[in-house]
Amino acid sequence: MKNTTFIFGILILCLTSLVSCTQQKPEKTIKNLKDAIIGETTASAKYKAFAEKARTEGNDTIAILFEAASKAEAIHAENHTKVLTELGEKMEAFTPKFEVKTTLENLQAAIEGESYEVATMYPQFLTDAKNEKVEKATKSFTWALDTEKKHNDFYSKALAALKTGSEQNLPVGFAVCPVCGNTYDLVTIDNKCAFCQTDKEKFIQFK
Repeated sequence: MKNTTFIFGILILCLTSLVSCTQQKPEKTIKNLKDAIIGETTASAKYKAFAEKARTEGNDTIAILFEAASKAEAIHAENHTKVLTELGEKMEAFTPKFEVKTTLENLQAAIEGESYEVATMYPQFLTDAKNEKVEKATKSFTWALDTEKKHNDFYSKALAALKTGSEQNLPVGFAVCPVCGNTYDLVTIDNKCAFCQTDKEKFIQFK
């Protein structure tokens, strides 16, 4: 009886190992995570440079927006990297590439980038992650998508204000959730992050 139990246990172990070995990696999600890391890291560096350019042109309120967005994008990149690492993958080294022009042109470029992420990139990444059942990637992509929608709105308002010379009407500061990157103007902060429920006392402020 003992021998039978032992043999049965060995068979179960072998079957378990066989199943785990034959499980397919979520290849699409892995590629998407890497693409998202490149995109978010590049956006973070780009927005930081855009902030510096805005200050040299006397657009301090827009510079603050770019600084806050830069931090949010860095948080997204960190979240995506954590998921990639948990999947047993490593991110290859890369160098962010972008151009810095006038603040008006930089805002237009930012809107184009955010619009692509909101309308095309992240919706597809989410579809793939859900199909491949990678829950942590789904969460990370969702946080990024929801934040990019807000960034797009902030940039659109900043561009309109810059064109009409009404920058005094723009938010004087922003707050970024350190967990998910959610970005608020300082007037409309929730007590807890609407995306991840982090307390507002932990938000990073830019003003």
